Amino acid sequence: MSLDWTLIGPVLMIIGLLCLSAFFSGSETSLTATSRARMLQMERDKHPGAAVVNKLIGDGESLLGSILLGNNLVNIAASMIAGQLFEDLLGGNSVLWATLIMTFTVLIFAEVLPKTYALSNPDRFALTVARPILLAVKVFAPVVRAVQVVVRGTLRIFGANVEGPVLSAHDELRGAIALHHEEGGVVKDDRDMLGGVLDLRELTVDDIMVHRKSILMIDADKKPEEIVTEALHSPHTRLPLYREDTENIVGILHVRDIARALHEADGDASVIDIDALRREPWFVPETTEVLDQLNAFREKREHFALVVDEYGALMGLVTLEDILEEIVGAIEDEHDIAVEGIQPDNENGSWLVDGAVPIRDLNRALDWELPDEEAVTIAGLVIHEAQTIPERGQVFQFHGARFEVVERRRNQITRLRVSVSPDELDAL
Repeated sequence: MSLDWTLIGPVLMIIGLLCLSAFFSGSETSLTATSRARMLQMERDKHPGAAVVNKLIGDGESLLGSILLGNNLVNIAASMIAGQLFEDLLGGNSVLWATLIMTFTVLIFAEVLPKTYALSNPDRFALTVARPILLAVKVFAPVVRAVQVVVRGTLRIFGANVEGPVLSAHDELRGAIALHHEEGGVVKDDRDMLGGVLDLRELTVDDIMVHRKSILMIDADKKPEEIVTEALHSPHTRLPLYREDTENIVGILHVRDIARALHEADGDASVIDIDALRREPWFVPETTEVLDQLNAFREKREHFALVVDEYGALMGLVTLEDILEEIVGAIEDEHDIAVEGIQPDNENGSWLVDGAVPIRDLNRALDWELPDEEAVTIAGLVIHEAQTIPERGQVFQFHGARFEVVERRRNQITRLRVSVSPDELDAL
């Protein structure tokens, strides 16, 4: 019994083309699913093939264009050969049978099967196919460039913007952190710390500064012993000195300098020369980015700066600790004054919140997403949304939260009761 090579030849060609189609399909899935960060680390560890994978991922448009071109070429070629084979075998019904069988075969063996495996083992698959795919990219490069020109030109006709990445590197990192947190791979504290690092460039010092109302200052015209007593009883190590007007800051007094001078004076505070101890104040604009201020602290080896507005008026102060707290959360030592900020209330799972609590701190504590573009504190947010200074007992609902004014002093909201909006609870 002799083999009919007129049938075996086309069948072998179809099988070979389907294998190529599976290769391109699996490669597409693995190279798009693999972690670029993981591959970068593998490249630094001199893992063979990782550099090629990173090179391919770096030019995603050419990579996908070459894979799609190769995949379509082999699928079309396989379909044409199958159509001719079925026409020789079946005659008039060849088109229907060829379409049904090739669709089923391509779907199972050239699409679903390789992509399923590649999705389960993206790094291993990507490292295996990297060099052959790189060769395909180089071979198909002229055609892919021509296709890119046509595609971009067509999209521009319809007003579509195809330049640049959709997400910045910071946005991609935020998305990855949020995804891992939802999947349980990153705990809330770690997520907040990582997010705090990314937020430093988006914040200015007026977002995190201590407001001038809360600054503890010392009158430089007081007697030396009075100044020393006030400084040593203060919970802070650095204190601004003013003369005549609190806007007129003449220097910064460091408690360590006072202690040294007090020791040299054998404990007699009245003979201490305060003017000789005071340091020059450092003023920074309120629009300074927090990351730039952090770098400035490191360069000047300072931990304390006064914040002024565009007219030179004192707005507040910022310390190195304030910046670090944006990353790691509140830092309290044995000398910190216990400040009532956010505490649970017994009524319906609500919280009592001081009006001066920053929105960012409330978001971090309660895992909320209240906007902080128009206001820094929670009281400021309520006033901004209400477009008025609310009275005690007034209730507002916005941004998925409920706010009740509990205390008000003059024009300042000092305490609120906050909770999830009833509408949001009904939707859960």
